[in-house]
Amino acid sequence: MKVHYGFDDLGDICNPVVTTGSFDGVHLGHKVIINRINEIARSIGGESVLITFYPHPRKVLYPETAGKNLMFILSQREKIELLSKTGLDHLIIVKFTLEFSKISSNQFIRDFLLSKLKAKYIVVGFNHHFGHNREGDYEELKKLSVEYNFSVEEIPEQDIHQETVSSTTIRKALLEGKIQRANAYLDHYYIIIGALGKGSHLFEQIGFPTLTVQIEEAGKLIPPDGVYATSLSWNSATYRAMVIIWSDDDEPHQNPIYGRNVEIHILDFDGKLHSNDAYIYFHKQVTEGLDTSNTRTLYQQLTSAAKQVDELIY
Repeated sequence: MKVHYGFDDLGDICNPVVTTGSFDGVHLGHKVIINRINEIARSIGGESVLITFYPHPRKVLYPETAGKNLMFILSQREKIELLSKTGLDHLIIVKFTLEFSKISSNQFIRDFLLSKLKAKYIVVGFNHHFGHNREGDYEELKKLSVEYNFSVEEIPEQDIHQETVSSTTIRKALLEGKIQRANAYLDHYYIIIGALGKGSHLFEQIGFPTLTVQIEEAGKLIPPDGVYATSLSWNSATYRAMVIIWSDDDEPHQNPIYGRNVEIHILDFDGKLHSNDAYIYFHKQVTEGLDTSNTRTLYQQLTSAAKQVDELIY
């Protein structure tokens, strides 16, 4: 997958089959869309193209509230990593600005997707909107396709147990600590990619040495306080681990992670582990909340959690 920043210097992309959107989570519904553009591209001798935006439009349009209310399942780096595994040919990341937000839906299609990219086929998800004030939709795309001679297709909504698969549904599950449910909708493990640093003495003193997980991007959604069964991928090896998420004050925080800490204890590992490329995959929450005020209780919680992780992950 080739990554492009903006529409300049794209080079020649043969018969582009295009989709656009946020794609936060790269979840099951997103993968259906991506699989479809890959399929069409192969059938017409073309190339698949996904266009997304950075920073998130709400960060630009509503900066006063976005910092407190906007949460992402994936950081930009995590999104690129997951998209690279989908078979996409091209990822175009467009810098979203106030000026760009004023572009009409018609102009976006005409001047960018057609004039610059020369799209032959556009595929969108259910209830997709685009352009200034989200004015464009599938019905407008169909009208424009006749005027500008390109093909268009809408992918229906996807559901699991009669619940629509969406980034909103997944965020809700993660914020409730329902990791397995979130993973089912994601069609992959919830992931954190980040550097590892020195852990807290709090856990080391009771026999559970940890490393701090550095969250790369403000706004990254962090599950509730507790202990999580995880697997850690580092230096081509995979380790069983448990992630400890805890608050060092009495004020509850969800995002950004003011007063919250993310640390990882690696089972059966005595070496040194410091890396900018640590991949942490969440399997299940094994302990809700964490009592850091009482050393004995904390030790009992972590001992029980470690046993559960040992049984869950082989």
